[in-house]
Amino acid sequence: MPLPAVRLMTIVQILLVSLCTSPVATGALAQPMPGQAGPTEVGVVTLEEASVPFSVTLPGRAVASAQTDIRPRVGGMIEEIAYEPGSRVEAGDVLFRLEAATYEAALAAAQAQKTGAEVAVSTAEATVSRYARLEGTGVTTGDLQTAQASLAQAQATLSAAEADLQTAQLNLDRVTIRSPIAGIVGVSAVSIGAIVTANQADALTTVTATDPIYVDVAESSARIMRVRAQLSSGALQPGDRLEAVLTLENGATYSDTGALVTPGLEVSTTTGAVDMRFQFDNPDRMILPGQFLRVQITIGQRRAVLVPQRATERQSDGLLTVYVAEDGVARQVTLSTSGTYQNAWIVTDGVVAGQAVIVDGLTNLRGGAEVRPVPVTINAQGVVEDLSETPAVGQ
Repeated sequence: MPLPAVRLMTIVQILLVSLCTSPVATGALAQPMPGQAGPTEVGVVTLEEASVPFSVTLPGRAVASAQTDIRPRVGGMIEEIAYEPGSRVEAGDVLFRLEAATYEAALAAAQAQKTGAEVAVSTAEATVSRYARLEGTGVTTGDLQTAQASLAQAQATLSAAEADLQTAQLNLDRVTIRSPIAGIVGVSAVSIGAIVTANQADALTTVTATDPIYVDVAESSARIMRVRAQLSSGALQPGDRLEAVLTLENGATYSDTGALVTPGLEVSTTTGAVDMRFQFDNPDRMILPGQFLRVQITIGQRRAVLVPQRATERQSDGLLTVYVAEDGVARQVTLSTSGTYQNAWIVTDGVVAGQAVIVDGLTNLRGGAEVRPVPVTINAQGVVEDLSETPAVGQ
């Protein structure tokens, strides 16, 4: 039998009152409104002042420590090419040989002339000696003087013959073309049977010394003056010597460090830069002349505040910002930097040593938010760890 409408309304009212006074409903209504939660837990690192290297990075170009074009000093036909292209040669090693028959004949003729001159000198000396003994007894003083003049002429002829012999010997020696320096020899520009001339314009080949190798860089004179000002003020402590580290064209760091060999002595009138030259060992020929490289030059050490890079954020206007925890509140500050060191920014303004920088829990963090700082550390790979060295949850 259907219930009357009045009784049905009474039952509905009783159910509604029961639901509103139940523990479940009461708990749901008692939940705090969004925004009433407690402070956000964040990982912080206390900033410290550290001594960091002061370095500059400059473009550089590799230059051979020595390079020479090989040209013949006498003419003739190429009889032998005595090297393998691309191989290493030492100073004095044979590169080419020319046909020697002509120069051997010239040497023999010069030797014969010298022998004849020596005989003439010997005869003239004997005549002078005999005339000197017989002077006044059949030999006049004039005869003696004439004999002495003949001796002098014979001696001069001998000297000329000796010079001709020396020239002939040099020409014969120069038939064998040797390397004047140690280095890597290039491809021959001639073949066997080619005719060459003395001191011709075209080189037969080239020998290049690549170990050690030079790297030339150019630094702005204005920055050099700023660095000198820092050195004078004591803000920058100079090292024992300038050291250079190379970054190769493939992005790899070269294993050997370079040393300054030629400091800049003048400023270019066109670029306003000062040229400097560094020397690197290059036994494996990893660096070739003409290569473009990046050179990081360490000038000295300076005291600076280091801020972990993972704690910072680059704004749309280019400013670099970081959050610091102060009195339980996150405050956003703008940093001024002068480069990087390992996984940190070198900061010159914006924060000071002793401040707590937020490095973890940055997601959705805003300036003015309440925070609960938890000390953490950052390892060499830039990963956040708590003080017990257990990796923390990332951002």
